[in-house]
Amino acid sequence: MRRLRAQVRSFEPGVQLLMVNQFGINLGFYMLMPYLADHLAHGLGLAAWAVGLVLGVRNLSQQGMFWLGGTLADRIGYKPVILAGCALRTGAFALLAFADTLPALIAASAATGFAGALFNPAVRAYLAQGAGERRVEAFAAFNVFYQAGILLGPLAGLALLTLDFPVVCGASAAVFGVLAVVQARTLPARRPTADPERTSGWRGIATDWRTILRNRPFVLFSAAMAGSYLLAFQTYLALPLQARTLLGDGNGTAMGVVFAVSALVAVAGQLRLTDWARKRLDPPKAITLGLAMMGAAFLPLLPGPHHRVHELTAVLGLGGLVVCAALLAAGSALLYPFEMDTLVRLSEQRLMATYYGAYSTVAGLAVAVGNLAVGGLFDLAARAGVPWLPWTALAVLGLACAAALTGLRRTGHLRLAPTTAPATA
Repeated sequence: MRRLRAQVRSFEPGVQLLMVNQFGINLGFYMLMPYLADHLAHGLGLAAWAVGLVLGVRNLSQQGMFWLGGTLADRIGYKPVILAGCALRTGAFALLAFADTLPALIAASAATGFAGALFNPAVRAYLAQGAGERRVEAFAAFNVFYQAGILLGPLAGLALLTLDFPVVCGASAAVFGVLAVVQARTLPARRPTADPERTSGWRGIATDWRTILRNRPFVLFSAAMAGSYLLAFQTYLALPLQARTLLGDGNGTAMGVVFAVSALVAVAGQLRLTDWARKRLDPPKAITLGLAMMGAAFLPLLPGPHHRVHELTAVLGLGGLVVCAALLAAGSALLYPFEMDTLVRLSEQRLMATYYGAYSTVAGLAVAVGNLAVGGLFDLAARAGVPWLPWTALAVLGLACAAALTGLRRTGHLRLAPTTAPATA
């Protein structure tokens, strides 16, 4: 903790504030979202399709709008978009406390997602610009705060849930309201790098998007990395499905352990992994190793057990899930700072928020489509009696992503010279 504190203090005040801000964002978000589906289904009595619709709208409005959020940040500045996102999520979570009709729930869910699409690219672009050549260090510390919010948010939400779900919504809204006020008062304004050739209006935005689509190294890097987000998401899809198979109604407690281990590995290991990789590996190699680790995370689940026979098999199965989650978290923590720095280098420090937004949109689409495939593999595995099939496919995906990164490195697509931080406009 002392080391993290010293590293955070070495950055400018705006970067420090955004690190703490990200902890608050994840604290408020994960305080509420893990319990929303249960509230919709059992608290409000919605049909399963309606629950899926509300949750799907939230995901689509965030993942599909990242690109737009990044564009707005590059056009009007990072701070206004960050504040708008926090304010919008404050209102959206407050609405969830009282909404009891499907249209109101859909509106609140869409606003929640779009809020994330606003502040996420802007925060990362601000951080990258403010950290200068110390981006890798900054994103490593940033991820510690990010994971700490994921760790503590569900625990805070569970405690508040003993009172009532609207209390959880009110507390989450209050967190984002405080973040909006604090940043409005103390976050220094920062704009993207000045570009005298840049045109305004929709024509300029279209030109920006064409510039990104024509950036072949960025497009290839985004495609190669998309699988990593699908692998990371399996903590919320494949691992709970396996926990339900092995533990039945006891899967909730088991997944609480899995989530806690995942977050603790990231929080405790992030700075150590980043320091180790910086001394021994170049960024593409560090990313490749992280991807390989994420693929290898599913190998402990191959031998089973694949169904519950007695208590011993349940314990062995839980052990495999914990190892898988730990390796996923370690691989993700290893590659994340270098991944974020690579995006800045590929953008040549122009349109950084738009690049981050476009990258997140690609990742979101990969998760949405990939989860359908993973679900289909689980169904096929159950029908065909091949329970190892999903885990094999996920392991192969991780290794394929690592091989793709190796190919990009060898062909020179990721051979980027160091850049200096540009002056802000």
